[in-house]
Amino acid sequence: MTQAAIQPVPDQPAPVSAIDLRKEFEAVDIASVLAQLDRELIGLVPVKTRIREIASLLLVERIRQKMALATTFPTLHMSFTGNPGTGKTTVAMRMAGILHRLGFVRRGHVISVTRDDLVGQYIGHTAPKTKEILKKAMGGVLFIDEAYYLYRPENERDYGQEAIEILLQVMESQREDLVVILAGYGDRMEKFFQSNPGFRSRIAHHIDFPDYAESELMAIAELMLTEQNYRFSAEAREAFIRYIAVRKTQPLFSNARSIRNALDRIRLRQANRIVAKLDRTLTCDDVMSIEAGDVLASRVFAEGAAKGA
Repeated sequence: MTQAAIQPVPDQPAPVSAIDLRKEFEAVDIASVLAQLDRELIGLVPVKTRIREIASLLLVERIRQKMALATTFPTLHMSFTGNPGTGKTTVAMRMAGILHRLGFVRRGHVISVTRDDLVGQYIGHTAPKTKEILKKAMGGVLFIDEAYYLYRPENERDYGQEAIEILLQVMESQREDLVVILAGYGDRMEKFFQSNPGFRSRIAHHIDFPDYAESELMAIAELMLTEQNYRFSAEAREAFIRYIAVRKTQPLFSNARSIRNALDRIRLRQANRIVAKLDRTLTCDDVMSIEAGDVLASRVFAEGAAKGA
């Protein structure tokens, strides 16, 4: 449905001239979504600041609509740029919750896709795939990770351009019922926007996700362990601080994602260490504690030493 096609709602409330801001803020309860974002993600202060700014903007827009001061539906499509593991998907989910509570999307769900979900392998395959995904996403948020892979000009038989054209059309004509978030590395997204200016003109909010500092990665690790009822011993904690410093210098480091994968491997080594001695009684402390050896056995240390040599 296009903007011009929107018809007045017969039982639409009459415009108001004054609104209690606190009551309106508490009624939509976006504070709980922002609090959840703070609990889920360590750091990312610039990102959280932008999300709060957007939430405030939309709250005011909601009030303006009630006062019959809003003349057009706001453009809400977004771009999230940054390295892997910096919380882009999590923020997209919380953004969907804010949009839903404020009445800018009907359902508030997130459909997360990549190029493979949108682009077909042969003529006539792309349009149905893309339209099916869009149908599922209507009323919520479509999150396209590594969006720049949609555009492959070096391949004459690539069908990504067809998906792009459909997306651009829907981002404009259905913007009252769908928010699209494009995500990926900053430099690649910039090239993508240069090659596809139609996307840039439809993006209202560009948010950059910084890499985590080493202290933040350590805090993330301890939060993840606490949620799983594990904890570092003092020596293991020191060993993991060293692990982070080494791992950040190695290829394919993915911020919080790499930390989660490291902890999964540490838990495997801890379990193997425990089960190696069957003739004993285990305490809660035994099965909760991560020891230094569980961390230091990682091949990251050997690879780091070899690189230093």
